Amino acid sequence: MNRKDKAQSRNLYIKIRVNQAEMDLIKRKFRESGMQTFSGFVRAMIFEGYIVQIDGNELRQIHKLASNIASNINQIAVRVNSTGRTYDNDIAEIKDGVNKLWQPLNFLQTKILQLKH
Repeated sequence: MNRKDKAQSRNLYIKIRVNQAEMDLIKRKFRESGMQTFSGFVRAMIFEGYIVQIDGNELRQIHKLASNIASNINQIAVRVNSTGRTYDNDIAEIKDGVNKLWQPLNFLQTKILQLKH
């Protein structure tokens, strides 16, 4: 082994304790990763993995806004089909809902894109 190989050899180890359910999950994720070696998988998770915290309340708010917009659009479609007319305040209500929805979605997209770097 030359000097460079000795400097880069992996002669240290990290030992952690896990329970059986955790080990089963780790092994499943390794199998799903398509990686060739378990140690390579663990190193990739340590050096390149992310811990993502998601605020459930924010996601519920986004879902609620999207549901409200969908409901409004459906009500307008029913009205247009029965009367043949659209109303300016209906369109304004949808635009307002979309504007409220856009801000948290844009924030979420920004955070997700930051994970790539």
